[in-house]
Amino acid sequence: MTPVSGTPTIGMIVPPAAGEVPPEAPALYPEGVNFIAEGLALQRLTPEGYDGVIGKVGDLARTLKTRGATAIALMGTSLSFYRGAQFNNELIATMQEAGGLPATTMSTGVVRALQALGAKRVVLGTAYGQAVNDRLERFLTESGFSVTGCASLDIEDVDSIFSVTGDMLMDLADRAVRTSGKADALFLSCGGLRTLNVTAPLERIHGLPVVSSSTAGAWQAMRLIGHDPRVEGYGRLLSLNGQTPP
Repeated sequence: MTPVSGTPTIGMIVPPAAGEVPPEAPALYPEGVNFIAEGLALQRLTPEGYDGVIGKVGDLARTLKTRGATAIALMGTSLSFYRGAQFNNELIATMQEAGGLPATTMSTGVVRALQALGAKRVVLGTAYGQAVNDRLERFLTESGFSVTGCASLDIEDVDSIFSVTGDMLMDLADRAVRTSGKADALFLSCGGLRTLNVTAPLERIHGLPVVSSSTAGAWQAMRLIGHDPRVEGYGRLLSLNGQTPP
């Protein structure tokens, strides 16, 4: 995508090598902002896989600035939570220093989203295996939340994420809620899960606000550039005005 002159441009650092803009962002926000992306070439959703690519984040932030970005967002949840809350903050600082631009991460978007919804107790539906689930729980605990239950798809291969269907997500959410004690929100974790069309139905079925990586990441990126993130029809989070600091 070639940025439109004079329009804010969010540069996204994404896990797949192809470096494509996640479809949720332009679907939710088709006007008033440009999106461009660079890929990390992550292959495995494992701590070892993340270790192999995370050092590229600063270089890609610089590349995105050269291409016209006016803000940077790391659009990989597990990439930013897997070493804990402090490392997530360090990643933001790395991107800001490398690109000289405001920056955020998908994990920060998730935390801000849960806070905006007033959630303290969170049930998880994830794409990951147990090792990454454990790190997600640690990150959320460090960020002030308690985890009440978890169900997962146990996926390690990045390309396999894109074969997850809406029906599979509905089943994942159902299994997660059945594992849970009392929860304030359901979090569907992995930026590659296509959750737009299941969020509102899941909220009706389970009576919980639903936060997903993809929508929280796009919502947070819009807040970062000072744009109103509200979009009707996609669940409770996107109905909020988002006027708290990004």
